[in-house]
Amino acid sequence: MKPEELLIELKNVAERLGIFVEEHNFREAGVRVKSGMCTLRGRNLFILDKHKALPKKIEILASMLGRMALDDIYIVPAVRERIAKSAGEVDE
Repeated sequence: MKPEELLIELKNVAERLGIFVEEHNFREAGVRVKSGMCTLRGRNLFILDKHKALPKKIEILASMLGRMALDDIYIVPAVRERIAKSAGEVDE
């Protein structure tokens, strides 16, 4: 699976869990900000730094998903394998 496709699939898995993934420009924040999970107005968000390299975005998102209960949803085997590989890796 191509990296671009993998990132799209990871985002789809997150959405099926009720987590919306957004990419933002953290350089404009003026403070040091990390990608991560937050709740805004009752909505679960996972915010990624859009300036991270594609492999790093995949690593960060897969690591977060590796901490979620995924047994009850279908995930493409290659995507499930990538999530399992990232389980326990540290974000950023």
